[in-house]
Amino acid sequence: MDVTKSYINNLVYKVNGAAIEISKELGPGLLESVYHKCLKKELSLRKIHFKSELSVPVNYKGLELETDLRCDFLVENILVVELKAIDGILPIHEAQVLTYMKLLEVPKGLLINFNCTNIFREGQRTFVNELYRNLAD
Repeated sequence: MDVTKSYINNLVYKVNGAAIEISKELGPGLLESVYHKCLKKELSLRKIHFKSELSVPVNYKGLELETDLRCDFLVENILVVELKAIDGILPIHEAQVLTYMKLLEVPKGLLINFNCTNIFREGQRTFVNELYRNLAD
């Protein structure tokens, strides 16, 4: 299957929809691990393929490093999804998503913070891997 911008954007839309559903049901104030379990359930219900808590490989100049890096979700092998349940997104959280995108060689990333009243307006950020900016529409 050819991955297009519209396919990826539609996938982002579906994952955001799943997060909004969880937020409507549970609201803010819970631990990240609770939202993680709920998103696993919601993605499964929507028949969206994902890997959870995927080990992120780090290769430095041919040396394969053993690390404890874990990506919350890799959706359809093309979308990194990182979850938070914190007061506010910091630059380090954005850097984490961008780095996972680079290391996993995926075109897009999504950072979702469940500790807010409106996921769509204030709780999610989407990132594009510049290496994949020229995907077809």
